[in-house]
Amino acid sequence: MTALPVLPPLPQIALALEKATEHFAGELHNAGQHAPDWSEFQWSMARAAAVLHGVTPLLAGALRWRGPPSWEKFVGVQRLHTAARQQRLSALLDRLDQQARRAQLALVPLKGAALYRLGVYSGGERPMADLDLLVSTADEPAARELLLMLGYLDTSVSGNNRVFEPSHAATAVVRKGATSFGEHADRPIKIDLHTRIVERLPMHEADVSALIFLDQPQPGLNDYPSIAALFTHLLLHAAGDMVSRSLRLIQLHDLALTAARMLEPDWAALLALRGRQSLWWALPPLELLVRYYPHTIPAEVLGALRPLCSRSLRTIARRQTLSQVSFANLRIEAFPGIAWSSSLSERVGYILDRIIPSRELLRQRVTVGAQEAWAADRDWSQLSHGRRVLKWVLSQPPRPPTMHAVRGALADSAIAPAPPPPAADASLGAVQTH
Repeated sequence: MTALPVLPPLPQIALALEKATEHFAGELHNAGQHAPDWSEFQWSMARAAAVLHGVTPLLAGALRWRGPPSWEKFVGVQRLHTAARQQRLSALLDRLDQQARRAQLALVPLKGAALYRLGVYSGGERPMADLDLLVSTADEPAARELLLMLGYLDTSVSGNNRVFEPSHAATAVVRKGATSFGEHADRPIKIDLHTRIVERLPMHEADVSALIFLDQPQPGLNDYPSIAALFTHLLLHAAGDMVSRSLRLIQLHDLALTAARMLEPDWAALLALRGRQSLWWALPPLELLVRYYPHTIPAEVLGALRPLCSRSLRTIARRQTLSQVSFANLRIEAFPGIAWSSSLSERVGYILDRIIPSRELLRQRVTVGAQEAWAADRDWSQLSHGRRVLKWVLSQPPRPPTMHAVRGALADSAIAPAPPPPAADASLGAVQTH
């Protein structure tokens, strides 16, 4: 068994993650000319932060300076792995499109897949952990059958989506290195099949499904009905991740690039949603966005949305940083989303939900413990909920996903080598290895 790397004190780790997070956020908006003056440990934490924020391959092309050899090798290899993985995703999407057309089934690729289809990113720039698809409730059984036909297994249900994973026979060909730190070309691609687009924030349910469903969808893969619909979905997803403090820098970058494509009618379409839902949740991610990407959101849009948000949340949103609402925030908090509760009764309800979890949440934890590398090899996932609550309150332990990245960054053996060149039949192999 490989020995775990020796960890520095947690405050030192937390400070290094925060510094790297804020530095990379600045670099993606306005790249500097000189490499930061960091110690070897700080460069290791920079690798951890880049992976946590999903921006390693993006940094490989955006940075104007060169860091130490270990950093340059890491970002370069990560770019290659992301590009190779994107080829597999593209092959899978092509196969899904073909089969969905034959089955007269309409599917909408969501978030990262949609951004790639729009040309917002090119191969190798943006990692994708899995593939999200939207289907109507009526067509879900047909979509399930299609995925089973393609060699996927219906493994779990999480909220309003079903999780499909490659069958054992398919994943058996994945090379050992696919479990390494960061991106890997051969890591299995999961599919999340959604029938609704919903976020809990944390006591209110925000549902934008009607905005994304097409009035007259065509068989096969469909795009979002508008750039405003895509932006709204990305914005809602960012809000949900801010509640749980799991936002990533790549999500802010997605929003900035999408906003750059929006014209006055698109912003008007976003604001028109105020008549269908309050959009109170839209302001915090937008305030964070303009902090790191100034002038991306029209001032009149921010002005129209501010009155919809509670005064307390507005105040917090104005001063929040990416480090505070992401996995770079090292410590587990007992009630991370309490600021999003606008009344005393909501706060009490949120606290009770955290202390007395629902059966659905407990089921999701079991699924995560079985599927996620950070949960499978750490003691935290084995703790009862009662013991977790005690640790939240008494000690604020480090977050397992963050520490998984930290350990991976400190262990040189965890960094994958460059992927081999694609084989001649790479498109077929890409589908079969899913």
